[in-house]
Amino acid sequence: MDEEKCDVVKPNGVKEKKLEVIDGYTIKYHANGKTMWSKGKIIDGEPEGYWEWYRTDGTLKRSGHFEKGEPVGEWITYDSKGVTYKVTNRDK
Repeated sequence: MDEEKCDVVKPNGVKEKKLEVIDGYTIKYHANGKTMWSKGKIIDGEPEGYWEWYRTDGTLKRSGHFEKGEPVGEWITYDSKGVTYKVTNRDK
């Protein structure tokens, strides 16, 4: 398997997902290096705004918003068919 398509392993043994930045969005990939794991913006090193996470088959798994790196508002978890499974309110 090509190294580009694998997780990067740091010296301490922790795996870091392959990522790229496209039009200001940080996109991380599953270990297969092909399917998207997450997508959202990072500002000043913290997640900001709307984010999505995906399963290895490409279906949407979860979505929600961040403000200065903290989850806020409604976070939605989806089943494998894309139907809302659970809604969690992250407001303080």
